[in-house]
Amino acid sequence: MPSNSNVGSVAERSKALDLGSSLFGGVGSNPTAAINVRKLVAMGRNQSSGVTEFILAGFPTLHSLQTELCSIFLLVYLLTLMGNIVIISVVGVDPRLQTPMYFFLGNLSFLEILITSVIIPKMLSNFFSGRHTISFTACIIQFYFYFCLGASEFLLLAIMSVDRYLAVCHPLRYPILMRGAICLRLALVCWAGGLLPVIGPTVVVALLPFCGQDVVIQHFFCDSGPLLRLACTNTKQLEEVDFALASVVIMVSLLLTATSYGHIVLAVLRIPSASGRQKAFSTCTSHLMVVTLFYGSAIFLYVRPSQSSSVGTNWAVTVVTTFVTPLMNPVIYTLRNERVKIALKDMLKKVLVCSGHL
Repeated sequence: MPSNSNVGSVAERSKALDLGSSLFGGVGSNPTAAINVRKLVAMGRNQSSGVTEFILAGFPTLHSLQTELCSIFLLVYLLTLMGNIVIISVVGVDPRLQTPMYFFLGNLSFLEILITSVIIPKMLSNFFSGRHTISFTACIIQFYFYFCLGASEFLLLAIMSVDRYLAVCHPLRYPILMRGAICLRLALVCWAGGLLPVIGPTVVVALLPFCGQDVVIQHFFCDSGPLLRLACTNTKQLEEVDFALASVVIMVSLLLTATSYGHIVLAVLRIPSASGRQKAFSTCTSHLMVVTLFYGSAIFLYVRPSQSSSVGTNWAVTVVTTFVTPLMNPVIYTLRNERVKIALKDMLKKVLVCSGHL
């Protein structure tokens, strides 16, 4: 159980927050400022009230359905892993899918596996053990990876929309504009673009003083709003910074996505035949469905000035981004994509033939 020791002096808290602010200002522009994560987490724990672990409230209104929830979440997690691994495997082994669109789709599936693995295994462990606790260090690490992987996914979805725009609107130049080396660089930008900006806010959260006898996070993982609510200091400035960062990442990527699809729609409408319009737009519908689902829930959760004041409604919407979207991605991209379905059937035939020879 968490320690109930006193918070510590005001001077210590001020020193911790000042250190967090200086790190926050320097990480984005200077990668060498990204000090060892474990040292930062330990520093935050020492500067706080001695809290070594938190209690995760989980789903407070559904305590009578713990067994059913555990079974559902375990099934969802296994299906998510299996579906996204299948996508990665098909894209990796089928020469017909060695194109930019499917290269980015493989990256998206890998991101979905990581995001769900950051949250669901710990939640299932708490269900099985009945302890419902998470250590301070594990909480900060979960906080960091959830948001950095989420930011990477926003960037990747935007790049995928640009890829579809170039394929539809500039088909002759597309092989040159999206050649292999450029696709690899864009993928690296997406991964790094999520990893680096979240370091600063994570350090500041790790340095916050947490106090009180009941350090219960009103969520099923270490989300930003419920975690900030437990800090025994004014977090308004930090919430404003979080709001600004979330707005930049989400809204800029959304603007890029919307602009790309605006050009795609205009280009498709200029195609004279109905069959030609349908064929051109069919390459984009799967991605558009994922974008709508992902952005809708994320904007509701994080693009608002105060997150800690509305934690009661957060967990229900977070289920969409944590469980529904990662599970739906492989379903959408396989059931609505003829090339993936054909490649999947051929891969299954090869597996069956090989297993028959054994």
